[in-house]
Amino acid sequence: MNDVPPQLVAPWRVGIDVGGTFTDMVLRDSAGAVRIFKAPSVPADPSQGVLDVLRLAARELDLPLSALLRNCALLVHGSTVATNTILEKKGAKVGMLTTEGFRDSLEIRRGIRENQWDHRAPFPPVLAPRYLRLPVRGRIAADGSELAPLVSEDVAKAGAIFAAEGVESVAICLFNSFLDGKHERQASEALGKTWAGRWTSLSSDIVPIMGEYERGSTAVVNAYIAPKVTSYLAALDEQLRQLGLPRSLLLLQSNGGAVSVDEVANRPVMLVLSGPAAGVGALKGCAASPDDANFISMEIGGTSCDVMVMAKGDVPVTDQLVIEGYHLATPSVEIHTVGAGGGTIAWVDSAGLLHVGPQGAGAWPGPAAYGLGGENPTVTDAQLVLGRLRPGPLAGGAVTLDHGLARGAIETKLAQPLGLSVEDAAAGVIRLLEQNLLHAVERLSIERGHNPIHFTLVAAGGAGPMHGTAVARALGCKRVLLPRAAGAFCAMGMLQSDVRQDYMQVFIAELDKVDRAAFEAGFAELETKAHAALVRQGFADSGTIQRELDLRYEGQQWSLRVALHANLFDPVAIRRSFEAEHQRLFGHIQPGGRLDITALRVVGCGRLDWSPAASRPPQPKPPAPRQRRPVWIDPRHGWQNVPVYDGGDLRPGCKLAGPLLVEERTTTAFVGPNDHLEIDAADDFLVHLGAVA
Repeated sequence: MNDVPPQLVAPWRVGIDVGGTFTDMVLRDSAGAVRIFKAPSVPADPSQGVLDVLRLAARELDLPLSALLRNCALLVHGSTVATNTILEKKGAKVGMLTTEGFRDSLEIRRGIRENQWDHRAPFPPVLAPRYLRLPVRGRIAADGSELAPLVSEDVAKAGAIFAAEGVESVAICLFNSFLDGKHERQASEALGKTWAGRWTSLSSDIVPIMGEYERGSTAVVNAYIAPKVTSYLAALDEQLRQLGLPRSLLLLQSNGGAVSVDEVANRPVMLVLSGPAAGVGALKGCAASPDDANFISMEIGGTSCDVMVMAKGDVPVTDQLVIEGYHLATPSVEIHTVGAGGGTIAWVDSAGLLHVGPQGAGAWPGPAAYGLGGENPTVTDAQLVLGRLRPGPLAGGAVTLDHGLARGAIETKLAQPLGLSVEDAAAGVIRLLEQNLLHAVERLSIERGHNPIHFTLVAAGGAGPMHGTAVARALGCKRVLLPRAAGAFCAMGMLQSDVRQDYMQVFIAELDKVDRAAFEAGFAELETKAHAALVRQGFADSGTIQRELDLRYEGQQWSLRVALHANLFDPVAIRRSFEAEHQRLFGHIQPGGRLDITALRVVGCGRLDWSPAASRPPQPKPPAPRQRRPVWIDPRHGWQNVPVYDGGDLRPGCKLAGPLLVEERTTTAFVGPNDHLEIDAADDFLVHLGAVA
């Protein structure tokens, strides 16, 4: 029996992104047709939001849920569970084993403050309190040899204390274990004799890096989130399999690549940027070719804005990630996040100054316009009052916008305290938010040595296309790309994200005098691990291996990552690549300076085949607008009667002159005066700023 409706071609792929306000789902069938669905997120149980959006999709596609899942060749999930566990302080009770003499390394930290002018802000509470950080004797030397054997009796005593104190998860971080992890493995085995817990996190397995604090902090965070995150993923995977999914789901990692549930089960810390990191795959899908992939993206959802830069097809990967004040040394795409979204709350302080954020209204009760009990005005309420959003169903009917409720919230909470009209107060909210967005985008573009004039700003997320042209104009970009699927940008990106595994090994040597035998042996060991992981995930034939080096000038503290062209060791080419990156970031180089290798890295990728999207017939003549309505443009142009187009009526080749609005299923796009909108070959909205149609 064929239970697939004629409008779909099986099999298909599904991407599901759990956001703060909505859970987004994208289904892309074998013919390239895309379907988008949104359901309210359930913060108390994110898996419920996943199942809700799957049931919604099945209902709208007139499919049994079992058939929807049975015909799914690939399901990729981006989860906020790891991040929210940290933010909400709802992780496990953590114990820690350290080498004698290093008990307090975790709490001493590095002594570096994020804001050098703020000397009073307290550090976040240590996730493994001192009475549960227990020292054990034994020592690995700086060359990896054993100075003193591990004392198993110390571990056993610590295990008994952990058992008595109700410790749920243990992090093990012993000195110099990045060179040889045998003491950590021995400690894990000995611990099981007196402590019956199942969750142990070995720093030598998770992040074998030099740096006691970063390695220990990462291991402790992994231990803190492991019980909740791993249990959630295992339960969701099992439930989906029982409902008909033929293979285990994949998870998006912080490095922008996908991974199976089994591969990440012992390292859930790799998932802290699970959702936003999918922007890498989404941006790759926006480019006609890798050489043309120069993008600055701002993905604005209900609660936050995630900024990312892709230069010539590459997004920088960093090992210096900070989540709620906790330092993590996991490979992560470089993302800057600020509290600026459609649900960001606007408020007036005691001095009579207007603020926007960082607090958000969340999925519940949400903006005042949702009618779910929210009383605080948000950016969404301001857009509604200014005519940019239309009252009625939003996001495919997931919520409904009430103009009267939005206006009332802005009047009582903003306009009256500020002595302004409701419209002027709403305009102030938008202007202030866009200033915050501009600063966030500048952080990863101009401050990283990128000239925005050479980049296209990609304004995604449900709220992104409302602010894209204004931010791009202030930034200095010439073009803005507003994806048609902006409201499900990360869910779409999950379907375009390759499977990826990162492995590294500390390796100290001078670039020009390196021992080639040891160099090759180190890479061979890492490549064996990467290849084995790809084979386990079904990519024995389509996997690729990329070699990279961490390099720095002699005497520098921080290293830069450089890829080896064609995996070949060419010191001249490696130096050239390093100096180009150093020049871009810092504005100078040391000609002929000594370069030191600090680590070997291997990136294993399983390439997912990708069929071209289904094309639509061209449209040389623009359609008639759906309606015209008064819309506030900006301080200079004020209110104008603006045409509003149905996004479904606009096809490739269509060109329109702003100002105008385009209403799509998951977003509304705003195009300013004198801007030129065209529908590009990929069926997305490309805006040429300042151009005259």
